Amino acid sequence: MTLPSLFSLEGRVALVTGGSSGIGREIAQALAQAGAAVVLVARGADGLAATQRAIAAEGARAATLSCDLADRAQLAGCAERAPAPFGPPDILVCAAGVNIRKPLLELTEDDWDRTLRLNLDASFLLAQRLAPAMIARGWGRIINIASLQAVRAFGNSGAYGVSKAGVAQLTRAQAEAWSRQGVNANAIAPGFFPTPLTAAVVNDPLRWQQLAERTLVGRNGALPDIRGTAVYLASRASDYVTGQTLFVDGGFSAA
Repeated sequence: MTLPSLFSLEGRVALVTGGSSGIGREIAQALAQAGAAVVLVARGADGLAATQRAIAAEGARAATLSCDLADRAQLAGCAERAPAPFGPPDILVCAAGVNIRKPLLELTEDDWDRTLRLNLDASFLLAQRLAPAMIARGWGRIINIASLQAVRAFGNSGAYGVSKAGVAQLTRAQAEAWSRQGVNANAIAPGFFPTPLTAAVVNDPLRWQQLAERTLVGRNGALPDIRGTAVYLASRASDYVTGQTLFVDGGFSAA
């Protein structure tokens, strides 16, 4: 197998949640550039349409599904409709998320439930519905988006950090269950990137610089930094990699 073919996604179908913005959008565009047909899932129709146009402008294929993944009925419907545009997904990327920024004592039960439903439960439930077809074909990739906060505590992000630690363990459980059937599961744990979820930090120049100084490379992430890792984990290049959480954080977690 040639090196380009190891990383090619030609003939693959990817479903990317959170594909309307931030890391989800960046990953969706990277997978499309590598050859995959991409199904974009998010709540906002405008953001979905913008990502779809961006992918189409590069000569690739994308379809959209508007869905609130924290709503289990909507999620089930989304999973049922996912194969319609291009066929059953070979690659599932769970990037949709929410971070309700409150002190821990101020988090309500509704805050906690919505965070866990979207950040953790949706990753579990979508994989439960889409993995059987991958197993039947003998090949698949699950890529969950964890976080640096899976292993580090940050203020006013308690529920988010708990949900992302759960994502890392869910990934290991999925890998243990399905890797022998050809379906590898891995997680990407980004450090600090400028996305809608980090807007409160990005808009505080002092805090943003302090975070950059805690990395080993001396800067925070730029969205293109996530692309190579995503394509690698989605492709044949990662055939012998499963159950792992790869930190894309400029060395923050190693410092």
